[in-house]
Amino acid sequence: MRKLFLALAATLAFAPLAAYSDGPVLRESSFWAQEVNAGSLPHVQDRIPSEPLVVDLEAKGRSFGRQGGTLRTLISRTKDVRQMVVYGYARLVGYQPDYTLAPDILAAVDVEEGRKFTLHLRPGHRWSDGIPFTSDDFRYWWENVANDPDITPSGPPDFMIVDNRLGKVTFPDEHTVVFEWQIPNPNFLPLLAQASPPFIYRPAHYLSQFHVKFADPDALIEKVKAARVKSWAALHNKRDNMYKFDNPALPTLQPWINTSDKDSSRKLFVRNPYFHRVDSRGVQLPYIDVVQMTVVGGGLIAAKANAGEVDLQARGLDFPDVAILKKGEADGGKYRTLLWANGAASQIAIYPNLNFADPVWRDVMRDVRFRRALSLGIDRRMINRALYFGLASEGGMSALSQSALYNDDNTHSWSMMNLAHANALLDDMGLTERTPAGLRELPDGRPMEFVIETAGERSKEENALAIITDTWRDLGIRLIMRPLDRDILRNRIYAGRTMASVWYGWDNGLPGPSTSPSYLAPTNQEFFAWPMWGQYYQTVGQAGSPPDMQPAKRLMLLANDWNHTDDPQMREDIWKRMLAIHAEQQFAIGVLAEAPQPVVVSNDLMNVPEHGIWAFDPGAHFGIHRIDEFYFKDPHVQVSR
Repeated sequence: MRKLFLALAATLAFAPLAAYSDGPVLRESSFWAQEVNAGSLPHVQDRIPSEPLVVDLEAKGRSFGRQGGTLRTLISRTKDVRQMVVYGYARLVGYQPDYTLAPDILAAVDVEEGRKFTLHLRPGHRWSDGIPFTSDDFRYWWENVANDPDITPSGPPDFMIVDNRLGKVTFPDEHTVVFEWQIPNPNFLPLLAQASPPFIYRPAHYLSQFHVKFADPDALIEKVKAARVKSWAALHNKRDNMYKFDNPALPTLQPWINTSDKDSSRKLFVRNPYFHRVDSRGVQLPYIDVVQMTVVGGGLIAAKANAGEVDLQARGLDFPDVAILKKGEADGGKYRTLLWANGAASQIAIYPNLNFADPVWRDVMRDVRFRRALSLGIDRRMINRALYFGLASEGGMSALSQSALYNDDNTHSWSMMNLAHANALLDDMGLTERTPAGLRELPDGRPMEFVIETAGERSKEENALAIITDTWRDLGIRLIMRPLDRDILRNRIYAGRTMASVWYGWDNGLPGPSTSPSYLAPTNQEFFAWPMWGQYYQTVGQAGSPPDMQPAKRLMLLANDWNHTDDPQMREDIWKRMLAIHAEQQFAIGVLAEAPQPVVVSNDLMNVPEHGIWAFDPGAHFGIHRIDEFYFKDPHVQVSR
């Protein structure tokens, strides 16, 4: 069983590393040799922190690498350059392979009573442009971003508010930052380790030129005009995009720097000369000099991987692609196809939108009998055989079998196909009238045509829905599938214009008792069954609507109870109750889980785990496996910069 979070004692300290002066001599990178020799870049010993993060590769069962080479990977949208922040996974604290937390960017964290967190920065740590990274960067975020009403009209982020009381942030010295609440905040450190974390620091030296408080007024006006935005705040927000990673001018702490031309389909990221990790021989990470992301159509990714045009690829590949990838291997392809475990709670899940704008349909979907009938009307075995050769797990959405919270009853609740029972549930709802074509009629006489919208990116979703169409027809329900662009789909869901959608299940299908269960409650619009309830929570009532179904209210109360106890047994009991509610209520109708994720790896690429877990949170896909430690046996010819 995997422990997903380090249980906090009354006082917990992540110990800093010993001073690096005791370590081996640092080795200069050939990639930056020209700049170093020209005097435009300091020597490596002057670029890294005085206490860098020293990686013991031997202890991890990995080999020492050599610097150099260009790693090729593919993305289907320009926006996916943000995956470099996910894969690079430089975080204040980060998950280790055993899913415990440890300092990364930070030298150490002191935790007192679960409510006071003292963050210790690494002396000498620098942004990618060479400017020192200090507590002033945290201060800038707190005072001039989070608490500036022009930049953040909604006020400080919700993780800073516990029991309606705002936390306090202080800055004792340039290498120390203290976050403090009156009661425990168990979510704080796990949030910092997320694939998409809250960046509680900003490069103050760069962003201040766009802030009315610091910038020359005339110069700022000209910058606003040049950017064609309405205000200085809009300009600041446009330039402040640490997760999107699409502003090459924005300094970063990630292992690679974006050097890409905005309009190019080939995105290049070069090694960060100030990156804070080194191996125990004195070689600065990352080993790989350049990452090349090429934008291609999503349908071409498997074919291009088969053709040997990638060195590392998982995103955009699905299990049905394994056949063509294995054939490529057999035909002499210089790559191997790994099958990693999938950490999502479900590969395919249907989300009836309980906040749908149509009141008639909304009332129908809010009746648990309807959602149970839909689940009972799915032939999961047929879908599993057709899409995954029977290798996936059939059942509803719940904690996966590798989780300490796995419960077989939850997984199989209302998930064994039984058309007779499903029809009886619909009859019991009073939906007994039929059209001449045999479709059930809604209470207002309309035929029961259930529209499920998709992002149109995964063929297996559409193939699964095609199979479901046939069995639901036996229930008197016509399934209509509507593919949309991903961003359009999300916006429609958030606005209550989507009847139902199909997507992945919970990102984290491997929770433990110390994992926050907030994503099981209506706290986020990203759970497509209740987007407006999530909006209400996220905006503190400024948008959306409050939950008005008793089971959803119960989930909110339980999540709150979890936040207010540090008793391990009580937290486990709360988790079990919340999972049981989801199993009974079928808020999201899981279809299949634990389908293997294909990962294509060049035969020349080393330190890639043969057996890994592909999960967004926790794990950040490749992030938890530390892609900066991957290297080429024979580095490729360097891409020109």
